[in-house]
Amino acid sequence: MKKSIVASVFLVVIGVIFGAAVVINFDSISPGSAQTKSVKLGANRPAAAINPDLKMMNNAFMNVAKNATPSVVSIVVTTKAKKPSGKNLDEFFKFFPDFKYHMPPEEQSQGAGSGVIVTADGFIITNNHVIDDAADDGIEVVLNDTRRYHAKLIGTDPLTDVAVIKVDASDLPVAALGNSDDVQVGQWAIAIGNPLGLNSTVTAGIISYIGRNIGIIGDSYGVENFIQTDAAINPGNSGGALVNIAGEVIGVNTAIATTNQRYQGYGFAIPINLVKTVAEDLILHGKVDRGYIGVQIGAVDETFAKANGLDKAEGVLVQQVLEGSAAQEAGVKDGDIIFSVDKKPVNAPNELQTMIAGKHPGDKVTLQIWRDGKNMEKIVRLKPRSENTTVAANDDANSDDESMTEEQKQAATIHFDKLGFSVQKADIKAKKERKVDSDVMVTDVKPYKEAWNRFLQEGDIVVEADRQQITTLSSFNKIIQSKKPGDAVMLRVKRLDGSSVYVAMEIPEE
Repeated sequence: MKKSIVASVFLVVIGVIFGAAVVINFDSISPGSAQTKSVKLGANRPAAAINPDLKMMNNAFMNVAKNATPSVVSIVVTTKAKKPSGKNLDEFFKFFPDFKYHMPPEEQSQGAGSGVIVTADGFIITNNHVIDDAADDGIEVVLNDTRRYHAKLIGTDPLTDVAVIKVDASDLPVAALGNSDDVQVGQWAIAIGNPLGLNSTVTAGIISYIGRNIGIIGDSYGVENFIQTDAAINPGNSGGALVNIAGEVIGVNTAIATTNQRYQGYGFAIPINLVKTVAEDLILHGKVDRGYIGVQIGAVDETFAKANGLDKAEGVLVQQVLEGSAAQEAGVKDGDIIFSVDKKPVNAPNELQTMIAGKHPGDKVTLQIWRDGKNMEKIVRLKPRSENTTVAANDDANSDDESMTEEQKQAATIHFDKLGFSVQKADIKAKKERKVDSDVMVTDVKPYKEAWNRFLQEGDIVVEADRQQITTLSSFNKIIQSKKPGDAVMLRVKRLDGSSVYVAMEIPEE
């Protein structure tokens, strides 16, 4: 019994001592203890001051994100129900991969894109391909502050891939619109949109090219004059804003160049000046009333320049003038080279298209033209597009000769080995079909030779050489043989489809 009492007392004493130790231990690591004060995480800020230029740039990017992001919205589109076509859309979505996230059994699809608020009462610009084929009441807009609205489609312009929608709201944050004519390669660019379902995403890069044509609008009247940027653009960015360092929208993000439907370094935006012109027409009229010169055009390179007596490659070549067009009435001719529109230089077909795309029927434009070694001006009153316009044809009388046998054709063949093609006498059927009286038909274009590289095609009928009308093989041969290495010759040919184009070739060295 005594032993039990002694043992109990001993345990109590031990417990008190242990408890005191525990209390002392916890007290020793309390927030105010010396041990806590001795633990130091991280380092002191470097003594050197932050570079003021870097700080200013950092603040500029933050200000752009703060001020521009509220005016960029997310757009969710539910398309009309349709029967499955079985068509492989991978090629299309290489450029426009904003859709087909969900494919429910009822055969509707849903996609996401972006838009830019341009008026306080709810007008929003976006891409035509973002809202294309939307179901009734199938366009939903989500603002940066999470407010949701159903949007009404105001109008679309597939030729520029621009569309306008509207929500019923007021006092919305409106984007500041810049001047895309002032954009330069190398300047900062900031893309704002809703890629991959990630709302209000901001990415930065530079302008890497101006005036890019990537061939995504499947219409010969399509206007492609994209601003190229390496700011990250992904599915869902389409219709969003490309802004400059001042926070002004300079373009509407539209497409990407990619092999995996994701960002690989190249994105394309429609210049905002073109977007504004289109959007104003859509808001006022519900459609675009666009004026046309009425010409088919092509690029001028060094060989074309040399063949036309120019010191350097400049301007845009008039390949064909359409019958009854504004150009024909103004006296513009096939083979003219357009240097400028209203004193603004043009050096690529899409530049000319973009300048004219902002005009309306009845507007006048002044073209500076190079023809036969001389500068001249032509004032053109633009006309509306006519679906019935045709290429102005040469209705000269056809030959009465009968079609030749194959042996006769081979006997009448002339070979231009250095240029890499041959010509032989055209038969009466080919001449009648193309409404020409020239006997000079192109045959046997050799791959990788000068003619092949310059896109001369088998079956072309040569109607002009160096702006001289050609009717016989001998007259054509005489012009070619008169050229020496380094000289250039420009041919006008009539294609199998009836179109007329110019082909310039340089005579190769021996």
